Amino acid sequence: MALYELRNVTRRYGASAGGRVALDGVSLTLDRGELVAILGTSGSGKSTLLHVLGALDRDYTGEVLLDGRELRALRDDEAAALRQTTLGFVFQGFHLVPSWTVRQNVALPASFAPSPVPDLAARVDAVLERVGLAQRGDDLPTALSGGQRQRVAIARALLLRAPVLLCDEPTGSLDHDTGNAILALFESLHREEGLTVILVTHEARATAIAHRVLRLEDGRIVEDRTQTPTPPEAR
Repeated sequence: MALYELRNVTRRYGASAGGRVALDGVSLTLDRGELVAILGTSGSGKSTLLHVLGALDRDYTGEVLLDGRELRALRDDEAAALRQTTLGFVFQGFHLVPSWTVRQNVALPASFAPSPVPDLAARVDAVLERVGLAQRGDDLPTALSGGQRQRVAIARALLLRAPVLLCDEPTGSLDHDTGNAILALFESLHREEGLTVILVTHEARATAIAHRVLRLEDGRIVEDRTQTPTPPEAR
């Protein structure tokens, strides 16, 4: 069942006709429940594509439909509500508040939720356990390793139970073994909980967990292939 439909999507930076084109006529369909890796070098348009999918960037031409709703047509409050209820974000830089505890960082999305989150403390503890950090809730981010900070960011993305996880270079600042552990976590979230995972990366190794790989060059999809995924521990 189609989750996203993109039709001739172009994103240009700069008002003039000579402005830089980050996405150039992208058309594709992403199905619910897929684990998709979007591969490309720096400047290929992959992060722009993820921002468009996440309704963080709606200054495009063409159409982007999520569950049949055109993202550009949404009011700002509707787009914000969509990001709260449907989309979870994980970024390379973690974006944790250094003076807050792990539990406080994970609970942050509840502050923006349209209604109070029931049993918030229990839900925070549950997602921390899910990412393997059940004993670190009272620590500050500065006491954690890079991989542990990324797990906190993943727990925060899971808090409101969004069915879609959008990940922008989540292993880019991690060493090989730590990166593999994070990839294994994404794979298990997809397999065990049925999440749709869309993973943007410049690392070919990170695409191995995906069932589908899209490769971008100069804002265009130049490859769209399916594959049998390889668990990180097997590599």
